[in-house]
Amino acid sequence: MSPDNKVSAARVQELRRLAIQLRRHVVESVHHAGAGHLGGPMSAAEILIALYFEVMNIDPAKPRDPNRDRFILSKGHCSIGLYAALALRGYFPEAELLTFDAIDSRLQGHPDMAVLPGLDMSTGSLGQGLSPGIGMALAARLQKQDYHTWVVVGDGDSQEGQIWEAAFIAARYGLGNLTCILDWNGLQQFGWPTKAGYGSDDRLAPQENPAARWQSFGWRTEEIDGHDLVQVIAACNEARSASDAPTLIIAKTVKGKGISYMEGDYSWHSRPVTEDNLRVARAELAAQEAAL
Repeated sequence: MSPDNKVSAARVQELRRLAIQLRRHVVESVHHAGAGHLGGPMSAAEILIALYFEVMNIDPAKPRDPNRDRFILSKGHCSIGLYAALALRGYFPEAELLTFDAIDSRLQGHPDMAVLPGLDMSTGSLGQGLSPGIGMALAARLQKQDYHTWVVVGDGDSQEGQIWEAAFIAARYGLGNLTCILDWNGLQQFGWPTKAGYGSDDRLAPQENPAARWQSFGWRTEEIDGHDLVQVIAACNEARSASDAPTLIIAKTVKGKGISYMEGDYSWHSRPVTEDNLRVARAELAAQEAAL
């Protein structure tokens, strides 16, 4: 990054290319596994690429470096997106992504920190990622270290009560070294009953104004386009400079982003990828890469 913290146009293009590669790995890995979550990893692609390639202080050669930034994927069902980012960054070979969700694979359906380098927390049960993030941020303060802790949460994930208990405590401690990024794609696998009755639901997360809610808990908030890498990086850099309060970055995204038949369709939260699905996805992603 340049001294004024602005990312060059060439670097942004490189990061966009990496986001396309991440999406390709997600589709191919889920297709190979025969099952898996797609919509969430697609919406979080730019967030993950920005963090792993531009924002976080990390070194794949030293995955347990005590001075490294910490990262927690609270919405652990989006593990294949995280695995793709880790592989692209050099934590393990990209070819290993095709072992996703296989018996004895290091790449389980939910992240397991005991078997895969580069993971700071095992996650899966929704709502449980922010609490350990607070512990990491507090540890940095007590040990007088300057690493930053980053937590990515989702729509359904942030409906869990533990998230709000953690949000309250983080602000009370004034954890300026903690940033939570809400991948706000507005859809989830299961919805709430609509006015039409209990026979249908709308699949929309009932978090209409997350900024006001998190601010009421004492957090700094910033709303961005979660697919605009320049905005994501700038918001993360600003969050890192905060000192008196934790930051929530509300990243407005599109579920299934990058694949036309997935975008905005909650049924692609988790679904097998057919041969035809894979063919179309590969063609669309190749066209996006060629257009860069």
